[in-house]
Amino acid sequence: MTDQDHQARMQRLKASVDRRIEAAQEEKGLVIVYTGAGKGKTTAALGMAMRSVGHGMKIAVVQFIKGAIDTAEERILKGFGEQVTFLRMGEGYTWETQDRERDKRFAQEAWNIVLTFLRDAQYGMVILDELNIAIHHEYVTLQQVVDGLNERPPMMHVVITGRGAKDELIEVADLVSEMKMVKHPFRKGIKAQKGVEF
Repeated sequence: MTDQDHQARMQRLKASVDRRIEAAQEEKGLVIVYTGAGKGKTTAALGMAMRSVGHGMKIAVVQFIKGAIDTAEERILKGFGEQVTFLRMGEGYTWETQDRERDKRFAQEAWNIVLTFLRDAQYGMVILDELNIAIHHEYVTLQQVVDGLNERPPMMHVVITGRGAKDELIEVADLVSEMKMVKHPFRKGIKAQKGVEF
């Protein structure tokens, strides 16, 4: 490809992007879903939390499954004081607890707290970490989630993470990204590393 061909291609691309930017005038709160078997779902969501904090938005993070894990992200986000609410509402991964009724009770308690955030226009973003797992195990119903999303203020963003997002949730969402695992060090016997997994 010649330099002139490259320049012509980039000019066409710029014109196309400019047209899409011009056409995108609506502003609304988004439902964002990070799903898939690959690593990075919570990391992506918490990156959005940092971005929102940087814009001065008030955010809430509710973790449904990872209750037993102390993370660096939690320590950092809690450092923003009243701007960030960070709650670990589970007792740890489902394969650790092995008590379906207790897990369901904790998830329902967490969901009731989530509803207070979803109904509060002060929050610009609410992150529901591993909610897809809670839905999969029927600790929280899909209908509860859809109803809660419909109650939120028009400009509130909601980010939902966890593998196995239900088709109905994907349909409701405005943005869905699926993380695909190509390679993972755990499969080679390498334990979780600071700064990577926690």
